[in-house]
Amino acid sequence: MMQFWIKTGISALLIAGISELSKRSPLMGGLLASLPLTSLLAFIWLYLETRNTNQVAQLSTSIFWLVIPSLLLFIVFPFLLKRQMPFLPALLLSCTLTALAYSGTLVILQKLGILK
Repeated sequence: MMQFWIKTGISALLIAGISELSKRSPLMGGLLASLPLTSLLAFIWLYLETRNTNQVAQLSTSIFWLVIPSLLLFIVFPFLLKRQMPFLPALLLSCTLTALAYSGTLVILQKLGILK
């Protein structure tokens, strides 16, 4: 249980740090947020808990393919905000479109046998 709280604390500090840094410099906040820090942490936690490099490799492959539909959020959300759509509707619409992109991507990747 202690390991869970350590993981939670480190993850929360990372998110809070990005938020605080973004107040001072959106570019630097974006740089830190764009680094695959959460993926690296997930690789480390998974490996430490399972010692299974196969699972870590599968996680890495899944992340690679699923980054592609996630990019839609970063295109649609600022597009809507710049066109004066209120924050919450823009966020909800962006998330909905991204979720649909994830669903479509998963179906395609599963049919191609890339992801299981």
